[in-house]
Amino acid sequence: MNKPRILFWHRKDLRIIDNQALIKAFSLSNAITSTYILDENYSYDFNANSRAWFLANSLQELGINWKKMGSRLVIGEGDPVLIIPELAKTIDAKFVIWNKSIEPYEINRDLQIKNNLKGKNIQVIESWDHLLIEPSKIFSGSNTPYSVYGPFYKNLKSKMNLMGLYEEDKSIFLFKDIDNKFQENQKIKSSDSVLEKFIKSIKFSGSKICPCRPGEKAAEILLKNFINEKKIYSYNSSRDLPSYNGTSFLSASLRFGTISIRKVWNATLNLNEGFKNQENYLSIETWQKELVWREFYQHCLFHFPELERGAYRKKWDQFPWQNNNEWFQHWSNGETGVPIIDAAMRQLNSTGWMHNRCRMIVASFLVKDLICSWQMGEKKFMEMLVDGDLAANNGGWQWSASSGMDPKPLRIFNPYTQARKFDPICEYIKAWIPELSKVSNADLLSGEISNLEKNNYSRPIVNHNIQQRLFKSLYAEI
Repeated sequence: MNKPRILFWHRKDLRIIDNQALIKAFSLSNAITSTYILDENYSYDFNANSRAWFLANSLQELGINWKKMGSRLVIGEGDPVLIIPELAKTIDAKFVIWNKSIEPYEINRDLQIKNNLKGKNIQVIESWDHLLIEPSKIFSGSNTPYSVYGPFYKNLKSKMNLMGLYEEDKSIFLFKDIDNKFQENQKIKSSDSVLEKFIKSIKFSGSKICPCRPGEKAAEILLKNFINEKKIYSYNSSRDLPSYNGTSFLSASLRFGTISIRKVWNATLNLNEGFKNQENYLSIETWQKELVWREFYQHCLFHFPELERGAYRKKWDQFPWQNNNEWFQHWSNGETGVPIIDAAMRQLNSTGWMHNRCRMIVASFLVKDLICSWQMGEKKFMEMLVDGDLAANNGGWQWSASSGMDPKPLRIFNPYTQARKFDPICEYIKAWIPELSKVSNADLLSGEISNLEKNNYSRPIVNHNIQQRLFKSLYAEI
């Protein structure tokens, strides 16, 4: 008896190993063809040059891996609502299988496809893959979705402890290739040229210096390096130092699913020897908390889809933003005259990535010094970040703007204080603003740079103390 043919749809799960929906698919049949669609309606995957680069290289590796396993990855472009049912019909699939998504557009898109396939008598199977716990299985004591991180973390951590160590699936899949009669279909024949055209369209100059690396193999290496080089044991003390190579650089790998969140979480549970001293334990726990921040924002967007369009705290819809476009452009280009801000934005513009501490500093500066709407910054980040993710990016910007799910009513970062605390010898600043390399650290940290030393570097476009007072007065009105 022939096994049913399956169409497996990759989305934010660009790997074969430890892929929950793929495990389900393989349990039904090994006659599996996979696909990835460059969704014309969902530009978040590739509207940043850095993300397009990461995606294209990950797809190249994924295609090679599928070929090794005896099948292939079909690359399409256009509207998945039309393409998925058509491709399923082409290969005579009885099942279409994918991992679930949490974003409003994706949920609506998937519902349309399910209804379409149901009419064609093709069954859809979905699974949760990119979360530690699915949203329907964790609620507050009042049985409502969490809107505060602290209680969410405690509940999730207790649930993860009860589950124990997750057994990662390391099965070696052997698939049955597409029958010869399907190979002549134009959609399948043109798959390679679709990817080739996509690769040629990418203009990302930071591929050699971006610390995030595309593909399943590279993600494994990044995780191993983070553990084996013992960076995880100093994470608590070094994670806020932008000049120090103290983070995992796995954010883009998790965003595109070239590694599973379960594997990353497991890495923290496997480090029993790390619990022998307090600093090691604190560092491991701090990294776990950062992983849960990612999880928290994913759950928030799922339960509160209106976050995509506006503030969680509705009073912020009435805030009188000044939105000075000239100031915004100076901020975007790293030309504000405030060294830590400019260094961070230049890192973003050059590499497609920015250190997390710096993300908070530049966000606070845009919103609370320049008095530009947080949504302007949110959009800019999504245009640049290699790890740009709607839930995490929106959550981070709303946290910085005090418009989101943060119990502290108002939080303002002084960029000079932040620089003194986290870049005290100005390594980060001088690395990204070489024209200031001869300026004394004291002058860089105070912002008091003489005209002789400026070397064509900008004067500060605003005075932090004056802008802080202005922001507070506008905030008092709402």
